[in-house]
Amino acid sequence: MKVTDFAGYLSKYLTSYLPGQRNLSPHTIASYRDTFRLLLTFCRDDKGICPESLTLAHIDDDLVREFMAWIESVRKCSIATRNQRLAAIHAFFRYVQALAPEKILVYQRILAIPLKRTGTPHISYLTQDALESILRQPDRHTAAGRRDLVLLAVLYDSGARVSELTELLVRDVRLAQPATITLKGKGRKVRHVPLMGRTASLLSDYMKERRLELDFPLFFNSRRQKLTRAGVSYIIGKYVKVANKHGALLPNKVSPHVLRHTKAMHLLQANVNLVYIRDFLGHVSVTTSEIYARADNRMKRLALEKAYSLPTSDNLPHWQDDSDLLSWLQGLCR
Repeated sequence: MKVTDFAGYLSKYLTSYLPGQRNLSPHTIASYRDTFRLLLTFCRDDKGICPESLTLAHIDDDLVREFMAWIESVRKCSIATRNQRLAAIHAFFRYVQALAPEKILVYQRILAIPLKRTGTPHISYLTQDALESILRQPDRHTAAGRRDLVLLAVLYDSGARVSELTELLVRDVRLAQPATITLKGKGRKVRHVPLMGRTASLLSDYMKERRLELDFPLFFNSRRQKLTRAGVSYIIGKYVKVANKHGALLPNKVSPHVLRHTKAMHLLQANVNLVYIRDFLGHVSVTTSEIYARADNRMKRLALEKAYSLPTSDNLPHWQDDSDLLSWLQGLCR
């Protein structure tokens, strides 16, 4: 069977260019792959073009715009997801235009399709009391409960992304003082994150109990396979439900990323510099970390109270003693 130009370029892009030249992580490559899986589905179902027949000649700016509309209307995806899919298509055609310059005008029209503007995302985070109410729920008398407590403590204390947590190996934990864990973040970037003494103690007891080998996943399920993103979400959701039944005021859904936001907000409220928070969370720019400063209403209020004094004075007139004013006010009610 003859291989189409689109199939050839896409195969080399996903299997050679992204992992080899761009050195992107498997998670990022999987996200790019899913974008083109959806594009193939759209072309087959809406355009009648089967995947094995799709060529670069079929793909222009009109088709990509229709694909973006399909993602929003049929797939019911958010604007952020739509923009993510479009960014993946842009990246692919930047790669293709250097290899097939004869169609560069078509590709530049695709690259000119703008991302949609989105509002500032709402940052969900937990108060100290809410966090403690979740951490009190795991049953420390069972092996599963002890594992869950350590998982929750590490997820919060390290500010790790859920993908970073699930990829942790035993060798990534250093319990000698100062205790740290090594997280492998986006773009294969590695950072060493300090752990509080209590978290390090829990981890030490957990690792001694499990007798884990260095290259074994730090957190695993009953089949001794590393936990998945869904598995971590399930564990958190389970204890959130229990905490709510015990009277805690928590959102019905607390995602793993909420614990990451919670750590960042608690650091900010402890007057930790944003530059340190950026490095702690593995953000590329401090601008990304500034979303926490904009989201903390308590700190905004304190800053305003410190900057501005209320226009009050002990010598203000007592309007209750002004009989003419009182008579005028009473007349309004007649």
